[in-house]
Formats: sequence, C-alpha cells, structure tokens
Amino acid sequence: MLALAAPALGMRTWPSDASSEPTSNTARRAYDLVADAYGPGANGPLLVAVDLAKTGGPDGLKGLGERLAATPGVASVAPPRIASDRSAAVVVVTPEYGPQDRRVTGLTDRVRADVLPPGAEITGATASYVDLTRVLSERLWPVIGVVVATSFLMLMIVFRSVVAPLKAAAMNLLSIGAAYGALTAVFQWGWGAELLGLPHSVPVSSLILLLLFAVLFGVSMDYEVFLLSRVREEWLRGGDARASVTTGLAATGRVITSAALIMVMVFLGFALDPGLVVKQMGVGLAVAVALDATLVRLVLVPAAMALLGKANWWLPGWLGRILPEIDVHGSEEAAAEPEARTQAAGV
Repeated sequence: MLALAAPALGMRTWPSDASSEPTSNTARRAYDLVADAYGPGANGPLLVAVDLAKTGGPDGLKGLGERLAATPGVASVAPPRIASDRSAAVVVVTPEYGPQDRRVTGLTDRVRADVLPPGAEITGATASYVDLTRVLSERLWPVIGVVVATSFLMLMIVFRSVVAPLKAAAMNLLSIGAAYGALTAVFQWGWGAELLGLPHSVPVSSLILLLLFAVLFGVSMDYEVFLLSRVREEWLRGGDARASVTTGLAATGRVITSAALIMVMVFLGFALDPGLVVKQMGVGLAVAVALDATLVRLVLVPAAMALLGKANWWLPGWLGRILPEIDVHGSEEAAAEPEARTQAAGV
C-alpha cells in the first residue's frame, strides 16, 4: 500500500484543458492547429490588465511591453489595447510553452513579482489555473485534517475507544494515498494512459482531489464502521478480543466484498468516459475501493485488531466519564429483555 501511494509524492495537479483530450476530439484538433501555427503558448496567453488611473494614464504603459518581452519564457507581447475612455488597458502576453507546462507557473509568478507596475494585474485562463491549483492544494490539507478529526471524534464516542478510531483513520488515509498514487502513475507517468484513450501523459486534475478525498473517505469509513460494529458487538458479548475479530470478519466479509464489487464496476464505467476529469475520478475511486475492500478491510484491519487484542477498546477513565453514552448495538435493550420477559410471565 505504501509503494502504491509513493508516486503521489511527485503528483502535479492542473485543471484539464483541450490538450488533455484524445486526438479524435474536435477541441483537441483545434488546440493542435493553433499550437502548430502560432506556438504552444497561443492556447494559453497571459492577459495583463492595467488600471490607467493608477499608472498615470497611457504614459504609464511606456516600457511595460519591453519589460514583458525581456522576461524569460515570453515568446511575444502584443501592443496594448486601450479602452475608449482611456481608463484601462490590456496587454496580451504569449508564453513560449503551453498551459500545462510546469514552467508556466514560474513565468506567471515572475511577471507578477518583477514586471507589473502598481495598478496592473495578470489574468486570463492560464493565470487563473495557476491560482486555482495553488488554492486547492493549500486547502486540501486543512480539509483532510478537519474530516479526519471529526470522524475520529464520532468513532470514539460510538465505539468508546481511542485506538480503534486512530486505526480506522490511518487505514482510510492509506487507501486514499494509494488512490492518489495510482492516479499519478497512470495519468502523470503515463502507465496505461493509452489504454484509457489518452494520447500522452497529463497532470492530475486539481479539481478532483478534494472531491475524490471526500467520496473515498466516506466509502472506506462506511466499510470500517460496518466491520467494527460487528466486532465490538461480539466483544461486548463474549469479552474475547481475538475471537470477536474472527467472528466479526466472518459475518461481514462477504457483504463488504459484494458492496465493494458493485462500486468498483460502477467506477470502472466512469473510467471509460471520454472526459478526462470523469475518467480520473473513475480510476481513482475504482482502485481505492478495490484495495480498501481487500487488502485493507479484510487483511490489514483484522490483523491489526488481532495483534492489539483488548487494547482496541482502551479508553481512559476520565475520558469515558466525559463522553456521552450512545447505545448503537442495542446492548441496553438486550440486557433488559430477560427481565422484561420474567416480569411479564409473573403477571
């Protein structure tokens, strides 16, 4: 699982554009025509918008075109287009490389930091993609932290344990890491990209990382709760930690596998979709669910619980007094049933 997750350390994310589509796609053919005639950067020009009121009027544009043209990575700079009321201007900057080239990010940052005068901003689809990718990457880790912390708290309350929720979070993150690694290997490294109808390797779409995490964490936690509920029920009934794992796995293994098989087949259907974002979602979800329902849920989780034994259900006394009591297993009703039957018989 760690080996499958390792490629994710080198993942590069970028919103998909026409260059990621198959060569049979009309948008892709138009993209190639523009690139062949005008250079790869013509498909993703940078637009410099200038507020002339802040630059001292049109005279403030003097020298801007020369500075932009002298910036490394710029292929050409068009003459500025000035608004009819002379309040704003736009300068079109064509990079030397296409929008998906990783050097575009550095070029955008250089123009912003070193070239633009006060009152000028850089925009356009390519600059927006740079900002979008950066924002989504920065927000991913806080989202993961909040989701994992919330799920840990909920599981701790339900199962009255500290170890079991920690193990569940670690195993779910392992499944998600393997999914991210598989996406990197297949799409960014190009391992099997042609089998999916892609002519070449492409970055992982930055638009799917948060959505992929949310769906995968929900599905894998669903399987975890299903298994843990049965194991804890047996633990409360007999007090044998190892036997409760064996019985719980035997009772839920087929159901988990059957449910996962359905999900994998559905997600593989997504992988055959011509759209790149849907295709990447399908591959990531199918790989993660298949691994989660086999290696993780039927091997790693039971093995870890068998090794931990009674420690699975350890909870500090002071914490147990603080946490609310939630009887999800019906243990209180089951304990009250014999007394209720006896009273009924006496009446």
